[in-house]
Amino acid sequence: MSAQEQIQSTVEANDVVLFMKGTKTMPQCGFSSRVAGVLNYMGIDYQDVNVLENDEIRQGIKDFSDWPTIPQLYIKGEFVGGCDIITEMTLSGELDTMFETNGVAYDKEAADKIREANA
Repeated sequence: MSAQEQIQSTVEANDVVLFMKGTKTMPQCGFSSRVAGVLNYMGIDYQDVNVLENDEIRQGIKDFSDWPTIPQLYIKGEFVGGCDIITEMTLSGELDTMFETNGVAYDKEAADKIREANA
């Protein structure tokens, strides 16, 4: 299976996928840590893919999304964005709306606490 096929399969098989450096329990870069931290705090059930384990996936995800940086978040097969976009969407409430629209369970109180702490 090619890297593109692996990526496509992973994105289709999971409601929420984070392609990141490291894992959800041990991120290995600040940007991946920030996005994983938001998802973990909000109680999102998501699949993490450590791009550091496979150079083909690491480059392949950039080609797949036509986005040059990692981490990359996918919700219901749709590329949402990287660290800055996810941070902005979390603070604006757009990420909550996206989870609700797509039927992804999350902790609304936790999301509100993130916004309160960053107000």
